Amino acid sequence: MLEIKTKNYILKLALGYSFLIIILICIPAYFYTQAELEGYKYDQNRVMEIHTSNIQRSISDFSDSKSDIFHFPKSFIFDAFLFDKQNKLIYSTNNKSYDENRTNQLIKKVSLQTNRLNASYLVVTKDFSYEEIYIKISLLTLCIGVFIFISLFLILKQSITPYKKANEYLDAFFNDAMHELKTPLGVMQLNLEMLESKQKESKEITRSLNGLKNLLFVYEDIEYLIKNKRVTFTKEELDLSLFLKQRVELFESLANSKSISLELHIQENIFIHINRAQMQRIIDNTLSNAIKYSSENKKIIVSLKKQTQIELTIKDFGKGIKDTSTIFNRYYREDSIKGGFGIGLNIVKNICEENNIKIEVKSKLNEGSTFNYILQS
Repeated sequence: MLEIKTKNYILKLALGYSFLIIILICIPAYFYTQAELEGYKYDQNRVMEIHTSNIQRSISDFSDSKSDIFHFPKSFIFDAFLFDKQNKLIYSTNNKSYDENRTNQLIKKVSLQTNRLNASYLVVTKDFSYEEIYIKISLLTLCIGVFIFISLFLILKQSITPYKKANEYLDAFFNDAMHELKTPLGVMQLNLEMLESKQKESKEITRSLNGLKNLLFVYEDIEYLIKNKRVTFTKEELDLSLFLKQRVELFESLANSKSISLELHIQENIFIHINRAQMQRIIDNTLSNAIKYSSENKKIIVSLKKQTQIELTIKDFGKGIKDTSTIFNRYYREDSIKGGFGIGLNIVKNICEENNIKIEVKSKLNEGSTFNYILQS
């Protein structure tokens, strides 16, 4: 999939650059075309003059000779007409009638000296069009365009190869690193939870466990980003009411560490067709941000209801957001002091766009923020 996207990107880039280069050469190409048209017309007129001169010479030679038979010089590309003084047609090289008003033709008309044919003047015509030149210019333009495109495509492909390899090595490194981290993180969590059950009043263990949970949330975000490039997330019929309660339960210790209460208003038996991992990223990222940016002794309201549509709402009473239009940008952090990589809400936005989930964000500074997700059942 990544290989196809890279090739499509190079192809689009090569087409774009080729188009720009062709636009740049349009001005000199225009003048070249005009010169070719003028040169072509000049050459045709010159050839016509030569043929006309040959006919004149033949008539003159016949008049000076004693022969009774005149061999009229004929041509496959020129038509010739002889007229007497009364403009009466004496002879023509074909069965066509002479029409000087006919378009798309070259005409050469010359007066003749006294001759045995009693011809007063000669008219030579030729069908004329620029079709040959236009075909030539079109083929030349096509060849130049194809040459530019192929050259740019090969250059771009060659230039992007080192970066592509570096990206592959980086992906492999992250895959290996994430795989190696998963087991020790799980072991640490299991042991800390066992210690907490034995020593319930230990603040050090609680803090360590909360810190580990934050680390696990970051781990899951990065793991999702890596898998998102290669894995197709299959959807299932998910009991959102139960799933939401389970996810909120995991955040209770984090909320308790800041004396934050979690107030739940969850309607039962609400089902949705969505991928479980994607729904988890939406809930976890929104809840972790609500806890992170809330002050101590506040509360967070989590509600889920279904009317015409399903609405998941997470409301906090924290510091608020200065600019809600930028929070979904990747690597953007509202407060750098709070830490994080700035990828959580960007992941949420991408998941919502993929699943046609509408996001509504309302926030006031020092009053709190409300994230409302409108889902299709």
